[in-house]
Amino acid sequence: MTVTLSGMAGTAFAAVFKALKTLRPDRPIHPSGVALTGTIEKRLGNTGSGILWVDSPGSDQVNARLSRSVGAPSGWPDIIGLALRITSEAGPADVLLASTPMSWPGRLLLTPHRYASNSKLTSLMPYKGAKGPVLLAARTDQPGPCLPATPDAFRQALNTGTWTLGLYHARPAGPWIRFGSLALTLDPDKADTPTRFDPLTRTLPGAETYKWASRLREPSYAVAREPVR
Repeated sequence: MTVTLSGMAGTAFAAVFKALKTLRPDRPIHPSGVALTGTIEKRLGNTGSGILWVDSPGSDQVNARLSRSVGAPSGWPDIIGLALRITSEAGPADVLLASTPMSWPGRLLLTPHRYASNSKLTSLMPYKGAKGPVLLAARTDQPGPCLPATPDAFRQALNTGTWTLGLYHARPAGPWIRFGSLALTLDPDKADTPTRFDPLTRTLPGAETYKWASRLREPSYAVAREPVR
């Protein structure tokens, strides 16, 4: 029954994306963003998640994009997204994070914010690890710069600085456990990025996607990838 419901929901989301694509042919949601680059440092001794990449200490390069989902007017609250393209020894992997609370059950609910630096960002849907479902999260290490989520204001506020976030993993209803840090700076070569992030085809090493999650997400991703006519 869960698979049927997730498939129906995926079809419904795809219909919404198709309608939005008539207004925003290139990106139905997250229409504009900020290109970022940086490094992930994973801690030694973290072995609890059951996902190989999370539990393996080391350093990975990352390209990222900060954006707002709806693209509301400047200064308005919006659902904040942080997309990561991680370059590891196993190849590229994508992670999509969105603004939610980190409490339970709030971590399963998208919430709008005005400031990226005040937002908690989670994967919302769990990965399938060797020990069961795993959520990922990132939040700003304090103290840090106050960073609005609107792209132009974010660039102006961060300028030559570094946005540093702690990285966490958790069971869907369990406590958050820190496993590393993410340091991001503005990409010196571009303001935004054309990169298309897809965690279904570029999965983290040692992680899988639940079938119900694929059925929920893939139809919308397919619409978003359709070429602009």
